[in-house]
Amino acid sequence: MRSAAAALTAVALAATGLALPAPATAAVSTAAPVIINEVYGGGGNGGATHNRDFIELYNPGDESVDVSGWTVQYASSTGTTWQITELDGSIAAEGYLLIGQAFGNNTELTGFTADVDGSIPMSGSSGKVALVDDAAALSGSDVTATASVIDVVGYGDANGYAGAAAAPKTTNAQSVTRDAEHTHTADNAADFALATPTPQNSGEAQEPVDPEEPVDPSPTPTPTTPADPVAISEIQGTADASPLVGQTVTTTGIVTAHYPSGGLNGYVLQTPGTGGDIDLATHDASDAIFVYSSATVGDVALGETVEVTGQVSEYYGLTQLSVPTGGATIVADAEPVAPVELEWPAGEAERESLESMLLAPQGTYTVSNTYGTNQYGEVGLAFGDEPLRQPTDVAAPGSAEAADVVADNAARGVVLDDGASTNFTSSANSSLTPPYVSLTEPVVVGGTATFDEPVVLSFGFDLWRFMPTAPVADDGTGEDGVTFSNPRTSAPEAVGGDVSVASFNVLNYFTTLGEDIAGCEAYEDRDGDGNNVRTGCDVRGAWDAADLERQQDKIVAAINALDASVVGLMEIENSARLGETADEATATLVDALNDAAGSDIWAYVPSSDDLPEASEQDVITNAIIYRPAEVVTEGASLALGDQSASDQAFGNAREPIGQVFAPTDGGEEFLFVVNHFKSKGSAGPWPGDADAGDGQGSSNESRVRQATALAEWVEEARGDTESVILAGDFNSYGQEDPMQVLYGAGYVDAETALDIDTSSYSFSGLSGSLDHILMNEHALARATGGDIWNINSGESVALEYSRYNNHGTLFYADDVYRSSDHDPVLVGLTAEAATDVTEVDVLTINDFHGRLEGDSYGVAGAAVIAGAVDAFEAENPNTL
Repeated sequence: MRSAAAALTAVALAATGLALPAPATAAVSTAAPVIINEVYGGGGNGGATHNRDFIELYNPGDESVDVSGWTVQYASSTGTTWQITELDGSIAAEGYLLIGQAFGNNTELTGFTADVDGSIPMSGSSGKVALVDDAAALSGSDVTATASVIDVVGYGDANGYAGAAAAPKTTNAQSVTRDAEHTHTADNAADFALATPTPQNSGEAQEPVDPEEPVDPSPTPTPTTPADPVAISEIQGTADASPLVGQTVTTTGIVTAHYPSGGLNGYVLQTPGTGGDIDLATHDASDAIFVYSSATVGDVALGETVEVTGQVSEYYGLTQLSVPTGGATIVADAEPVAPVELEWPAGEAERESLESMLLAPQGTYTVSNTYGTNQYGEVGLAFGDEPLRQPTDVAAPGSAEAADVVADNAARGVVLDDGASTNFTSSANSSLTPPYVSLTEPVVVGGTATFDEPVVLSFGFDLWRFMPTAPVADDGTGEDGVTFSNPRTSAPEAVGGDVSVASFNVLNYFTTLGEDIAGCEAYEDRDGDGNNVRTGCDVRGAWDAADLERQQDKIVAAINALDASVVGLMEIENSARLGETADEATATLVDALNDAAGSDIWAYVPSSDDLPEASEQDVITNAIIYRPAEVVTEGASLALGDQSASDQAFGNAREPIGQVFAPTDGGEEFLFVVNHFKSKGSAGPWPGDADAGDGQGSSNESRVRQATALAEWVEEARGDTESVILAGDFNSYGQEDPMQVLYGAGYVDAETALDIDTSSYSFSGLSGSLDHILMNEHALARATGGDIWNINSGESVALEYSRYNNHGTLFYADDVYRSSDHDPVLVGLTAEAATDVTEVDVLTINDFHGRLEGDSYGVAGAAVIAGAVDAFEAENPNTL
C-alpha cells in the first residue's frame, strides 16, 4: 500500500509545474544529541549490496537518548513533501539505531535486522533525510533551520542539506557515511563519504569466543513445519503499508494478471471467490497482491490457482511479494474471481482497499494526457466528463479555489498502463510500436475511454494505474481492450460574423534548415536520419527539406481549414535575425498556403519599421497573415519596438506587432495585435521571476511587465481605432497575474465571454489555455462567436513531423492533427460596429372622422384623447 499524501502531492506538483527554492545553506547544530550516521537508498536494486534501504542513527553522547515520538523523514532530491517513519525507544550512549526502509525487487540479496521497520522507498543516488524530534511532517526543501529538526543529510543532487554542500551522489552499491569517529561539523559535504553499506543495529557487540568442536549432523534432519498460510487481505492490511513488511509468508490466489514479458516480471494473485459486488464502506483491505518473480512468472498462467511463498515488501507504494525459484506451486482450481464493477472510488482509502484487484471500471473516463503515450504506452485518464484542469486557468493562483482544483485532479486522475515498462523512444526499442497510439482509433484529450475487458488497479510512479491483465500488443491496430471515442472535427465550429480573426502558434516553423548551419545537432529518427534541430545553433525546427515539407503540409492544412480572415502567428522564424531577407519564412508559408488553395488568397503584413535592430530580437518572431478578399490593411504595420533592451519589458520575449484592418466590403476597422510573452520554463532577470510555487511557473514578473507595457502601448498605437483585439500565446493561464493586468485594462477573454468550453494547451495531463484572443468593449460588441479548435495539444506527439519514423509504425499523416503543440483560437466579428439601440413606442390614433364624444363630466372628446396620450407618455418616455 502507499501513503495517501504521496499521490496528492505528486498530482499537485504536476498541476502547478512547481519549481523549487534555491539550495539550502543553513546549518543544523553540531551539538545534536543524535546524528544521522549512514544513509543507503539502493537496496534491492540492480547492483545493490543489500535487499532494502536503511537510515542509521548514532548517539555520540555518554547517556542514552529517548527517541520515542521522534521521526526520520525522507524527501526526494528536489521534493518538498516528506515521508515519515516513527521511532520508539532509546539509543544507548555511543549506540546505534537502524531503521530499515523499503525493500527493492531483489529481496534475495543480503538482509539485516532493523530496529525499526519503515517502508519509504529512497533514491539510490540523491535524496534528503531528516531526523526530527516530533511526528509532524516537514514541508519545503530547506528544513535545516526548522526548530524540530535535529539533523539533516542531503546527498547527490539534493537541494537541501546541512552546511555548504550535499554529501556525494551514491550508486546502488554505495551509501554515504560518516568516518569511524562519527565526525559531525554540520556540513554534509565535509562529514560524509561514499562507502560500502554497513548497516549497524542497536545490538551490542559480543566478545569473540572459540568455536566448539564440530559434530556430525543428523543423517535425517527433522523438517521444519511450513508457516501457516496468510490471507492476502492480511498481507495487505488496512494501513498505508503492509503490517508484514520484511516477513516471509505463504498465501494462495488465482492469477488474474500475467506479465511474463515487458519488464514487469510478475503476476497478480487474488483470493479465490473475491471481487464482484462489494461494499466499499466495509471492504477495508485488498484481496489481491502483485507477485514479483522473474523466477516463477513462466511457470504460471492466467486463471491458475497458485500457492506462493515470498517476502513482503513495499515497492514505491505497491505492496508485493518477492517469490524466489521454487516458491510457486500450482494447486487445485478454486472458486473463480469476479471483477469488481464500480465507478472510480472517491477516497484514497477506498482505492487502497482495491489495490491489485480485478476491476471492470464503470462510468465515464475522459482522456486527459497523451504526451507520454508514445514513450511509455500510457494514457492519462480523468474520471468524469472533462480532462483534469490547470488550477490557475480556473482560479486565482494560491487561492483556496485553486487548491480545490488540485485536490479534484488528485481525486479523479488515473493512468491507463500497457502492462510493461518499455521505453518506446529508446534506440533499443525504436522498431517497436507503442500501444494505444493509432491512426485508426486515435487517442485524443477530451475523448472517452470505455473498458471492454477487466483491468487491475495498481500503483506506480506516484499514480494509480489501470493495468491490463497482460501486456498490450504493440501493433498499432487499436486492439487493446479499450475503446477510445474520437472527438476530432474536420473544421472549427462556425463562429459567424463577416470577418474572423485567429491565433496560431506554429511550433518553430523555420525555412532555414538545421543541416545547412554549422554547429547544428539533430534529433534523429530510428534510421539515424535527422528530423528536427536539437541544439548547437540559433535555428529551430526542421532538419532538412523533407522534414520542412512534412511540417509545412500540416500547418498549411490547418490554416486553410481554419478559414480565418486574419491569423496571428507565433514561433515563426525571424529571418532578419538569422541574417536573411526579412519575412522570408512568412513569405514562404504564404506561398505554400496559396499553392494549396489553388489561388493567391493569402498575403502577409510586412515587418514593422518600429521593430528594434535584428540583433536585439529573438530568433523566433510573430507574424500576421490575412485574406485580402475579406480584409484590407489600413496604414503601416506597428510594433512595440522600444522595450527590447535587457532591462526592459520585452528584453526576454518577442515584440508585439500590430496592424489595423478593415473589412474589404466596407465596415469599421479594428486593430489586431499579436503577442508571445516569456515562457514559464526558466526564470527571467526580475526579482519576481523565480517560481513562487503558486502555479504560475517561472518568469511571472516578466510576463506582468510585458502585459503592462502592451496595454500602455496599445492605448497610444490605436489612435482613433475603437475596436482592439489582442491575440497570441501569452504563456499565462486564464486567471494568472499577467491576464489580470489585461483584464484590468479593459479587455475580456473570448474563451470566457463567448462560452468556449475547451482549452488551447495540455501540459502534464492538465488542460488550460495559454493562447487567448482578448477584446476591448467595442470589439466584444462585434463578436459573433468563438472556438478553440482542438487539433494539436491533445494529440499524441507521435503524430508530429518531429517524430517521423521514430517507431515501428509510421504515424505521420499530412493532415491538420498535431500540426503544432498549441490549438488555434478563432473569433468571428461583424463588419460594422454595434450601435446603441433605443426602444420607441409608436402611438397612433384614429380620429373617428371627427365624431369624438366627451366624457360623462362634460370634458370635450379631444381633451379626453390628449389626456390619455399624456398619461401614456409619462409611463413610456420614448413615445412617438
